[in-house]
Amino acid sequence: MRLSNGRSLRIVALTAAAAAGLAACGGGGAPGTPLPAGNQPPVTAEASASDLVQAKLAVPAGMTEGAFEAERTVLIPKGWSMAVFARTPSARLAVWTPDGKMLVSRPKEGHVDVLTPNGSGPADSATLLKGLNQPHGLAFDGATLYVAESSRINAYDYADGRATNRRTVVDGLPDEKSADLHGQYAHALKSVAVGPDHAIYYSIGSTGNISEEDRSASPERAAIFRVPPGGGAPEVFARGVRNGTGLAVAPDGTVWTAVNHRDNIQFPYDTPFGEEQGSQRGKVLDAYVADHPAEQLAKLTPGRDLGWPYCNSDQDVQPGVAGTAYDYSEPKYVKDQELNPDGSKLDCSKLAPVEQSMGAHSAPLGLNFATLPAPYGAGALVGVHGSWNRQPPRAPEVSFFKYENGKMSGQKTLVGGFQGPDGKRWGRPVSATVGPDGAIYITDDSAPAVYRLAPPGK
Repeated sequence: MRLSNGRSLRIVALTAAAAAGLAACGGGGAPGTPLPAGNQPPVTAEASASDLVQAKLAVPAGMTEGAFEAERTVLIPKGWSMAVFARTPSARLAVWTPDGKMLVSRPKEGHVDVLTPNGSGPADSATLLKGLNQPHGLAFDGATLYVAESSRINAYDYADGRATNRRTVVDGLPDEKSADLHGQYAHALKSVAVGPDHAIYYSIGSTGNISEEDRSASPERAAIFRVPPGGGAPEVFARGVRNGTGLAVAPDGTVWTAVNHRDNIQFPYDTPFGEEQGSQRGKVLDAYVADHPAEQLAKLTPGRDLGWPYCNSDQDVQPGVAGTAYDYSEPKYVKDQELNPDGSKLDCSKLAPVEQSMGAHSAPLGLNFATLPAPYGAGALVGVHGSWNRQPPRAPEVSFFKYENGKMSGQKTLVGGFQGPDGKRWGRPVSATVGPDGAIYITDDSAPAVYRLAPPGK
């Protein structure tokens, strides 16, 4: 199945992506044991059958409607357990409060909810903020809560389970209500993070699939911005970031983003491809589009350019050869055949390769740094939402990337099983974050739910 034409995709979307979350049955096999060979639900990363086991998802009484009317199983590390923690509609990004509660953004409803752990049972849920314009990113700096709405970044004082004294840090951010965009904005949701020096970082996604006018817009789109410590005018920190929904600060203070890259890339090589004979340059080939370009996981530095829409990360060991092996670590850049065939708009050879990447159309969303029990250690947790228009579909999962000495290792599946062998799904993770109790809490805007993934003893 061909992906729809890239130049016309001005409203690619978050809405289409959400609509693609189909309910489906889980795979077979006894709970707590590895799935038999040949019966594995798709695992997108490097985890093998021996790394993960199939386990029953525990669903408390009263939470079994919808996606959980049927028994669900998940792929998790051996000895771990996973349960539904809350049924939170449209649950997106999350952050933990200084007093041990979990805040979850709900852009569709304009809410930020607060989930209070309740012993070993489901959370107590309440609304912390409402009436917001597509709230998405959440971050704390001490007792100050930052909330990224689609058109602005607000700060609140947080204390005693209440958020008060709202003030606007940045205003006038582009979204579908911006007059010049005429309601067409594919990536209106914003993310926010705070550095150790109290600088504020926030994302502005592209308006469409390959909307090159974003580079000259004011404010620039497809970029990450920085507000200096103590406030001031925001400045572009990194550009060419198509949709940096994943935005987080590592323990060493570096800023990282996980990027949703483009669709419908034209074949950039003057060679045959697979069964297609003769030069395929400039053609949209389904088999090539399915695995290109790689989704980026990049460390950001002042002025860094991640290339979009003129340069694409290409993981091919043998460039342009069908069936070649893929190396997702530091993939090289290739000129975009559609917009930059001669390299005149951007010299891709001068761009530093991104540190790490993952399969095309993985749709990484939430990004958080954490330290997990052995054998994982310190690393990054990425909510992989899964593809919305790839055939076969790229499976949703929670991925782990080991982080050591400033280096990001390759992708490992931490939680899988949301998609069956037939490509149908019952859930789509958005974000994963470690709570004060050492468990990992995962938001899912499709099921919808928040899960508690517990290591042994937690």
